[in-house]
Amino acid sequence: MSSFPTMADANGRTIGAEELAAVSRVLQSGMLSSVWGTEVRALEREMADRHGVSHAVAASSGTAALHLAVAAVAPDPGDEIITSPISDFGTVAPILAQNAVPVFADVDPYTGNLDPAAVAAAIGPRTRAILAVHLFGAAADLRAVADTAGVPLIEDCAQAWLTRYPDGTLAGTAGAIGCFSLQQWKHITCGDGGLAITDDPVLARRMRLFADKGWPRDEARRHVGLGLNYRMTELAGAVARAQLAKLPGVLADRRRTARRLADALADLPGVHVPADVDAHAWWLFPIVLDPPLTNHEVAGKLAAAGIPARAGYLEQPLHCAPALTEAPVYGASRFPLAVPPADRLPTYGPGAFPVAERLIERTLLVVDWNERYTDAHVDEIIQAVRAAVTS
Repeated sequence: MSSFPTMADANGRTIGAEELAAVSRVLQSGMLSSVWGTEVRALEREMADRHGVSHAVAASSGTAALHLAVAAVAPDPGDEIITSPISDFGTVAPILAQNAVPVFADVDPYTGNLDPAAVAAAIGPRTRAILAVHLFGAAADLRAVADTAGVPLIEDCAQAWLTRYPDGTLAGTAGAIGCFSLQQWKHITCGDGGLAITDDPVLARRMRLFADKGWPRDEARRHVGLGLNYRMTELAGAVARAQLAKLPGVLADRRRTARRLADALADLPGVHVPADVDAHAWWLFPIVLDPPLTNHEVAGKLAAAGIPARAGYLEQPLHCAPALTEAPVYGASRFPLAVPPADRLPTYGPGAFPVAERLIERTLLVVDWNERYTDAHVDEIIQAVRAAVTS
């Protein structure tokens, strides 16, 4: 039985001499703050250049980057932002933080990404934006829906570095703002960090101000609007720059081994894997099972065989999270969730989005993925999956 590399230790990361040199460079300079330093500004330029956009704004986390984006599109209290019930809570926390209402829509049964028809049906008079999550690294194409509704599209690319749409467009560049994560378990990392990209100078300035207490550093010491301190440090920025340079290699390695697994599982009845290997980012390797196969049964067999796999990805979809169904949001209040008229109260709780719930509870299986997997690792996964679904 092989030992699988993980993103929790050096065996599963691309951290090496370049990152050590970057940290040393910052420490020797004596300047660890990005307000006066050069590393974070350079990271922003390199990120923008890699994606072919005009602006990138660094932040202290991927959640912070999403908060910058939500703040930049400027919802009024009680406005709605449509998003996916299958994501990290970091996708919806920024919506609540801006006193807006997360509105969910159901998902595609095989990708777990938002179903465009369901999103279109969820649009109402208070819809302020659509926040699409590119789950596991597969593009969720909501461009046409957003354009028809006349609302901005925010792309959550935390799991989707160098993901491409079917027409070749890079994830993060199709909407108004694209947001990326540099957290420990992402494709590249500086421990925690985030980046938001846009071609819109107005949105870029709003995000930069919101990340720095509403302080226009190119002007006087005055605060022109509400903002927080979401600044990335120079140490994180320097490490992120070294990691960003390695990103194409990380994706190439993940895609090569993902193709090996996808090809080997293609003939298995009742087993569905993503089709476009070279457009997918493969943060995890998702497998969707048809009945009578169930994710918990198959995951148990894989775990017993030493394969890093689990059922459902989440314990429950976001629309069932107690933070939304019952917990107070501000003080003892449920504001802003109780603000809309009775006919527009958000739909939360079990039964609201059956496709998402079925994926989590019965059909979705995820296998951890890593750029350091060898053919031998993949072959071990192949053997275990085939045995688990046919025995």
